[in-house]
Amino acid sequence: MEVKEDRILVWDPFVRVFHWSLVTAFVVAWASGDEWASLHERAGYFIGTLVVLRVVWGLIGTRHARFTDFVVAPRRVGEYLNALRTGGGERYLGHNPAGAWMIVSLLVMLTLTIGSGLLMADGEQWEELHEALAWATLLLVLLHVAGVVVSGLLHHENLVRAMVTGRKVRRQLDV
Repeated sequence: MEVKEDRILVWDPFVRVFHWSLVTAFVVAWASGDEWASLHERAGYFIGTLVVLRVVWGLIGTRHARFTDFVVAPRRVGEYLNALRTGGGERYLGHNPAGAWMIVSLLVMLTLTIGSGLLMADGEQWEELHEALAWATLLLVLLHVAGVVVSGLLHHENLVRAMVTGRKVRRQLDV
């Protein structure tokens, strides 16, 4: 069976700029930590702004940016991950079920991390929570990167390039 392929725009400019801005700001926040408090705080405020904008865009944005397009029941995530484990798993033009829940998890964890950072102004008792949440966020980031690599290999696509160009190959068999 012949599979027709053509490149189409999946990730709009806002999603791509958001993604790479968040990557950069997270690296800056992580690297600055206690050493450069002012830079760390600015990076945190910037991340907070990005998260708010992404939530808004998740409600009103383009098709593949909207939460209604990709957030599925947790059962579907389990089914998808199980299928990947056995070498299967459907390819999605937009976010796959695991990627969808990773986005939600990262947005929630970033929000909690920022909130705990803001609470540190009221006293150092919030510092341990802030650090724990930051480590948990880093763990999610690493899982996200691993998921991108695994999904890219299994589905024979360069997802990093897609997040730069916004384009993915559409196949007749895509979900």
